[in-house]
Parts: sequence; C-alpha cells; structure tokens
Amino acid sequence: MNRVHGSLNDQALIYLQIAQMLEDDILRGVYREEEQVPSTNELAREYNINPATAAKGINLLVAEGVLYKRRGIGMFVAPGATAAVKEKRRKALGEEYVLPLLREAKSLGLNKEELLAMVKEAIEHEGGEKA
Repeated sequence: MNRVHGSLNDQALIYLQIAQMLEDDILRGVYREEEQVPSTNELAREYNINPATAAKGINLLVAEGVLYKRRGIGMFVAPGATAAVKEKRRKALGEEYVLPLLREAKSLGLNKEELLAMVKEAIEHEGGEKA
C-alpha cells in the first residue's frame, strides 16, 4: 500500500491537510510524476477519516492539475505537478509571510538594509544559504 507521510492535527480542515501531505510527498519525491498515489479508501483507513473527506482533498489536487484520474486504476501525479506545487507554495509564501513581514518592518520604521540584514542573520543562524 502507498502511504502518505504526515499526521493530522486540529489546526486546519482535514481535507486540506490531506492535500498538503500529498503535495509535500510530491515535493520530496515520494511520489513522482505519473506515479500512483494512495486511494481515498487507503487514506481513510490510514488516518481513520471518512472516505468522502479524503476524496475532497484528492479532488482539490485534481482541480489544481496536480493529480489526475485513470478510470478504474486510481489517481496519479500529473506531469508538471512538482513545478506547479512549487509555484503555488512560492506564491503563498509571499502572500502569507513576506508581505506581512514587509508591513511589520515598515510599521517599525526599518529600512530595506536593516530588514535585509535581519534576514541574512536569520539565514546564517539557520545554517546556510537555503532554508
């Protein structure tokens, strides 16, 4: 049986967590393009959730073009899915973290150089160029 890596929590809707865990596994190369992902029934059993909830998470990724269905066989990672997920996450990173960071820096009166220095310091603290 294919297995999605991760665990559910109470912080977000379950179907969104299922979709995110599948995206995470695609980004990590657990599921490559054209490979089959777990079925809604497998996900339901694994996480003790309603199959309709698992299906909602999978259908969200189908709507985004990350997964596609082969009738009678199952769900598969779409060609270009890795790039699509990366682009979606980059955009979300900007909207959810970078823009609020810039707004807060502005409200604190930080200039560009001060903010960039803080970011560089954080990168060095975390141990490298890439997060």
